[in-house]
Amino acid sequence: MWLLDSPRLGHSTNVKHFAGRLLKQPAREGVVAAQSRLGELMCRECGNARDRRIGHDLLRLAARAGDRRAQRELGQVED
Repeated sequence: MWLLDSPRLGHSTNVKHFAGRLLKQPAREGVVAAQSRLGELMCRECGNARDRRIGHDLLRLAARAGDRRAQRELGQVED
């Protein structure tokens, strides 16, 4: 997640793809922080509807688990 938070690295498309691959398995295993960050990444960066839908689903899971970042993101995404 620090890759995405890095001001210098976080804007690179290659870094976002790499971070997404790293977050995928923990998100599948139920790690709330990974679900939140991957969901946010997929909603903001993916151009196809399928990936955005998966991103929304991940954000909803994280929000239900109490993740404030996901709750805020869903408020922005679903307005």
